[in-house]
Amino acid sequence: MPVNTIKRRTFLLGGLGAVVVPRSAGYPFTLGVASGEPAPDSVVLWTRLAPSPLAADGHGGMPRADVPVEWQVSAGPTFGTLVASGTATARYDDAHTVHVVAGGLAADREYYYRFRARGQLSPAGRTRTAPSPGAAARELVMLFASCANFEAGYFTAYRRMAEERPGLILHLGDYIYEGQAKPGHVRTHLGPEILTLADYRRRYGQYKTDPDLQAAHASAPWLVVPDDHDVEDDYAGTHRLDNIPPLTAAQWVGRRTAAYRAYYEHLPLRPGTRLFRRVPWGRLATFHMLDTRQYRDPQACGGHRQVCPDAALPGRSMTGPAQEAWLLDGLAEHRATWDLIGQQVFFAAQPDASGTRNMDAWDGYRASRDRLQRGWVERGARNPVVLTGDIHTAWANDLKADYADPSSATIGTELICTSITSRGDGSATTTIPTGGLNPHLKFYSDRRGYTRATITPAKLTADFRGVDAVSVRDAAVRTVGSFAIEDGRPGVRRN
Repeated sequence: MPVNTIKRRTFLLGGLGAVVVPRSAGYPFTLGVASGEPAPDSVVLWTRLAPSPLAADGHGGMPRADVPVEWQVSAGPTFGTLVASGTATARYDDAHTVHVVAGGLAADREYYYRFRARGQLSPAGRTRTAPSPGAAARELVMLFASCANFEAGYFTAYRRMAEERPGLILHLGDYIYEGQAKPGHVRTHLGPEILTLADYRRRYGQYKTDPDLQAAHASAPWLVVPDDHDVEDDYAGTHRLDNIPPLTAAQWVGRRTAAYRAYYEHLPLRPGTRLFRRVPWGRLATFHMLDTRQYRDPQACGGHRQVCPDAALPGRSMTGPAQEAWLLDGLAEHRATWDLIGQQVFFAAQPDASGTRNMDAWDGYRASRDRLQRGWVERGARNPVVLTGDIHTAWANDLKADYADPSSATIGTELICTSITSRGDGSATTTIPTGGLNPHLKFYSDRRGYTRATITPAKLTADFRGVDAVSVRDAAVRTVGSFAIEDGRPGVRRN
């Protein structure tokens, strides 16, 4: 079944400047801090106590006892006046993670937060609340990213994201990778392929010790959704695409359950939240965050790229019927200028010269895509924009009423972020693969990085940000393409 609820050192955390935190033996905040799920009056604050985050038992070097953790929220970075505070309990059973819903905050406001436990102070983080319902929100700078393979390179893109001082960050899946250590990579995963809860907790510990990832978390609130590598490559619902490593049915259920539990433990998700959820941002935007793994039918055609008749079966679904209805109901509400659909895999049609398609993407679930596209047209969705991860390259696509007919109406837009590191350095090419066959595909970049979206009531500007290299530390980032979507005019135009 789907899992729904689930010594002294100077830190440079995003745009916060130098935050000096005294460290002694057993310092518990080695994994930093994070915030997420902004609402008009609250935000989720996260940390984990883990003085030895790579401990084999997955408990981060902590004893079995639960530990009280103080938290503080202030309007300024010096914490001269607190606007909210309290004490939470970091429980052994939860790997001493903490999810605090800090309430009583003002709408559309910047705040700073920190924790104290075992006599030690955490680094500080910066966060922001959402605008009030119906409020005319100010401009929002939102970044989105996906696919951070620790072995493939350094997380410089996360550092550059922190330096942007965004209002919001979306992470669209593959926050971790589950594979075993592989020789010849830039960095090395700790241990074999992860299967148990202790394995997943340890892998999150390895990723979250990265200072660049910590900086991105401390710079802004995050909205997150998982994809396949957060559990197992190319899994679909209750189905494994292969049986490597060999697992019994019970072992696979145990692995999947452990993966989702560890994901919840380590990300700033609201307690009791469902992974597909809606987050309003005043009258400016509504974020519809999708779960395209837990409810989908197995990949058609054995998951191979060669298309078979099953790929077009009308009953196939990427989201499952309940989530599909939920999304269309939300699009029918017309609460904001922009409907931003955060999801995981390539949405637009992308056949190549031989007619093959990616059966793990929406091309393998064409009836499901068609129902959604027709549904948002019928409901008069004003500006549907699909935000996508997974592909490890950046794209800007027009969404068409009929992909076989280039002259058919453009009815939406897709923006695809590249990966943080996956596939390594990449290249400077911007030649669109199969572009002649697919004129609705408007932009491509093979660099690693992220996408910056500047959102106003009149226009959404998407800057595709590419890092020069991930095989070396601290590489520069530059805009490799810039496009605009105008209110009421679906499709991208060069900015």
